[in-house]
Amino acid sequence: MSERYDVVVLGGGSGGEAVARRLAERGKHVALVESALVGGECPYLACMPSKALLRAAAAGRSWPVAVKLRDEAADHRDDTDTVKELRAAGVDVVRAHGTIVGPGTVLAGARRLEAADLVVATGAEAVKPTIDGVDSDAIWTSADALSTEDLPDRLLILGGGPVGCELAQAFARLGSSVTLVEADERLLAKEPAFVGAAIRDALKTDGVTVRTGEKVESAPDGWRVLAAMGKRPRVEGIGLERLGLEPDTDEGLPVDEHCRVQQGLWAVGDVTSVAPYTHTANYQAKVVVANICGETRRADYTAIPRALYTDPAVYAVGTTGGDDVVAADVDLGETARASIEQRGGRVELYADPRKRVLVGAAAVGPAADEWGAELTLAVKAKVGVDVLADVVHAFPTYAEALEPAYAELARRLTGEDR
Repeated sequence: MSERYDVVVLGGGSGGEAVARRLAERGKHVALVESALVGGECPYLACMPSKALLRAAAAGRSWPVAVKLRDEAADHRDDTDTVKELRAAGVDVVRAHGTIVGPGTVLAGARRLEAADLVVATGAEAVKPTIDGVDSDAIWTSADALSTEDLPDRLLILGGGPVGCELAQAFARLGSSVTLVEADERLLAKEPAFVGAAIRDALKTDGVTVRTGEKVESAPDGWRVLAAMGKRPRVEGIGLERLGLEPDTDEGLPVDEHCRVQQGLWAVGDVTSVAPYTHTANYQAKVVVANICGETRRADYTAIPRALYTDPAVYAVGTTGGDDVVAADVDLGETARASIEQRGGRVELYADPRKRVLVGAAAVGPAADEWGAELTLAVKAKVGVDVLADVVHAFPTYAEALEPAYAELARRLTGEDR
């Protein structure tokens, strides 16, 4: 016998939880179907524990203390309170694997749930490589690394993206002998070259052996292997074929500007392969909720920030290269704050020469993940470079470095206009 809802959300990660909670707050009858931790990996096995581990390592804490702080930040991987809060908000939390069996219909365990709208928020799963002599089950994912009680003596990290770099620094500072291998010629290959170079130098300073332009086909004895080579959208085994869709583990579930897949079917988070970050999933959740509730809201991904929480931190947003932009850069060492703290870094800005607006930025330096938020607002609001060049920043802060960068960008744009 079917149970009727306004909306059924398949997957209880950050995006799915946000959709369910917000719809319930707006009076919708909602079911949230999740067989694993409600809240997803971010609070329990990714974002929260990794940042806690990084901060503990930066503070020189011992491994036991770091583990304690990590587990406290991750609520000891217990979603009881989250589920209670959702149920108190009116969400029917169904702890089961959900499968779409037809338009607007999900089979969750023994329950058959029907709704006018389905939201897919099944996230993504770690990619594991094939390595000679190493059982796939023995290869760690980031979730394994962030829930282990044991500090590995020797850790081989495969992948020089954000996850690989953060975990390399954390484990090295906490006492592991770490080697990081990246197939690309540089770390953080999606960002400007100076970003990867700066993080490579930082990791080397922490004792990490960094090898780029290489692939690992076999692992030395006695080394724990951690796969940090990215994730693939979780689109298989959830019944998308019943809706005439062909799951693609590379491309994910395609959505339009409203985060709609087809009539009555929506998707948010990593399953869409659009800027796979928790803050993107939460943003898409707002878009989906608005549209389901009869409003018209379109997603705009031009100013989704990209942050790395290493020491130094990385912050990037928008377009950060290409022949159709004008760039300017400034050394953070020129600021009074850097002189006080004896730290350095760099920020690069990128502008559209025709519209004279900021279209992107990248920064490496202390607390860049915080003061860089100004750049996201500037890109999102299409603020003119001449306006930015007139912004005053508090003294002494790292954000002061933006003032000469804005001024230089304005001068270069004026030269382009001649």
